[in-house]
Amino acid sequence: MDTKNQISYLRNPTFRQGNATFTCDSAVFYEVTNIVEAYKNVHINQADTVNIFSDRLTYNGNTKIAHLTGNVRLLDRQSVLTTNILDYNMATKVGTYVEGGKIVNKDVTLTSKNGYYFANTRDAYFRYTVVVVTPQVTIKSDTMRYNTLTNWTYFYGPTNIKSKDDNLYTENGAYNTKSEYAYFGKKNLYTSGSRSMKGDSLYYDGKLGYGKAVRNIIFIDTADKTMLRGQLGYYYKKDERTLVTKNAYIGMGTSDSIMVKDIKRPDSLWLGADTLETQMVLRQTLKLIPRPVVTNNFVTAAKEKIPGVRAKPKAAAVVPTVVQKLPKDTTGKVATPLKSDTSIAKILIKPSTLDSAKKLKIDTLKKTSVKAKPGPVINPLDTVRARIIKAYHHVKVFKSNLQALSDSLFYTSADSTLRWYRNPILWGDGSQQTADTIYLQMRNKKLSSVEAFQNAFSVNVEKDSTRFNQVKGRRQTGFFADGKIKVTYIDGNAESIYFTKDKNGVYENMTQTVGSRLRINFKDDELATVANIGAGKGDAESKMTPVGKLKENIFLTGFSWKPELRPLSKQDITNPKAKKSIIQPKKAVVAKPAPVVKKAVTAHITTPLAAPKKMDSLSKKTIDSNIIKKQPQLPPKK
Repeated sequence: MDTKNQISYLRNPTFRQGNATFTCDSAVFYEVTNIVEAYKNVHINQADTVNIFSDRLTYNGNTKIAHLTGNVRLLDRQSVLTTNILDYNMATKVGTYVEGGKIVNKDVTLTSKNGYYFANTRDAYFRYTVVVVTPQVTIKSDTMRYNTLTNWTYFYGPTNIKSKDDNLYTENGAYNTKSEYAYFGKKNLYTSGSRSMKGDSLYYDGKLGYGKAVRNIIFIDTADKTMLRGQLGYYYKKDERTLVTKNAYIGMGTSDSIMVKDIKRPDSLWLGADTLETQMVLRQTLKLIPRPVVTNNFVTAAKEKIPGVRAKPKAAAVVPTVVQKLPKDTTGKVATPLKSDTSIAKILIKPSTLDSAKKLKIDTLKKTSVKAKPGPVINPLDTVRARIIKAYHHVKVFKSNLQALSDSLFYTSADSTLRWYRNPILWGDGSQQTADTIYLQMRNKKLSSVEAFQNAFSVNVEKDSTRFNQVKGRRQTGFFADGKIKVTYIDGNAESIYFTKDKNGVYENMTQTVGSRLRINFKDDELATVANIGAGKGDAESKMTPVGKLKENIFLTGFSWKPELRPLSKQDITNPKAKKSIIQPKKAVVAKPAPVVKKAVTAHITTPLAAPKKMDSLSKKTIDSNIIKKQPQLPPKK
């Protein structure tokens, strides 16, 4: 002890101040400045709640600040902090490190360059190269706060939360390492494989696999070139389903292109509705629409070629010949075996060794091949997934050469068919198509065919004309070429009104035709010819009337012309405006039927295509029951 300078040199001392106790192997106590320097096995116990260990300690009893170095460990009831240099305020219970540290809290490990730990609130603030590792995710951030008691992690800078299958990015938000619940509020992005979702605010439950996005939502799947937007969205990870409402619309890439200011740009298809839902499902669970084809003027369903693959049979099991060692005879020579034939391996033994050979059990086995049965036929499509899109209420579609509206819609990439339900209307150039249900099929991302079921009605108007070419029937099937309708087949109770021109392009006659089946040919987006393709000569009746004798426009029963409802641009989908109520023509004289044929006119439909049932409700359940089978349970991943 240095009494002059009031310095004490102590071995195995114990210091007490307030509710804290200090122990170590050796120490130097400066009584004047009230400072302690402790060495080896330093231990600070504060109120039996905080324990700090280190190799060396410098403690100021006046400021109550402890400076610890060398293998520093700070323990509370929930976590362990380790670092090489730590400053700890005994009064405020705040620990600080700036040379790198780590906190371990049960299954959570957190490291950073700088850290601040508040023992009272169990809060820890981290700065620079922050990494949090849990059994479920790895979090990397620039600035973070973590509470060891509640397991909540708060982010104040660029942050990535990465799990096995997905990643969440944000620059402001929170995540609970125990419940796996998270919410984000700045520059948020969720990615999973080829899919991503953005939103001003994101909420996600990792255990349930459920997410919610609010305002300026963008869902993108780069695999099938799909983009979904809206103001309120929900994501379900288990069945890979996304649902968006409030100004919801989706864009789908096609192979068509258009010229915009002398620049060739992709011609995407834009679809808007009150509610949009998209999901990845197994292809085998879908009721796919067969592609219509024409054979001898009859529309039939193309047979789908399923690429069956037969499982390879196991290689034939070849039973080897068993060769046994032969005993030596009395002369010391080894008996030599005879060459075996193609079926049996025989052994020759000299008479002198016959008795000893009898003691051997010689098995002779035939060389046989066990033929394996052929394996079952495997369809690769059983494991293929396809995207489906469901649209509910006020459905609108815009493409440069196609526009449409309906109450509900279903689409799947498995057959590339858009299905419109509940009074749909399709427009293309100068034509309008209505029916109870309409299917539009695409091939190679280009318009291929259109099918209209029940009360199918087509109207075609030439530019700057008031003459309406009209076609109606039970079902209509049209085929496209280069994005334009080329031919249409009408099956069942077919009727038509079309106008012909003279050589000078002036309307000359109106022809009205009634029959069981008709074929309509188009040229340059205008109706060119109408042909009877019924069962026989007496199957159809036609009546021609000069245009000059027509006092008023003539319309078939069920005529409706609604250009005011037609979407005119992409903005009508992305920023929908209120439309006026449907306006019917002021004067419409119903066409008188052509002279009735003595032989009854009946539907002559030979195609196996069955018209879909008329939808009586607009509910989601109705669409699902008409389109999708029950999803099978997938086998667990090994």
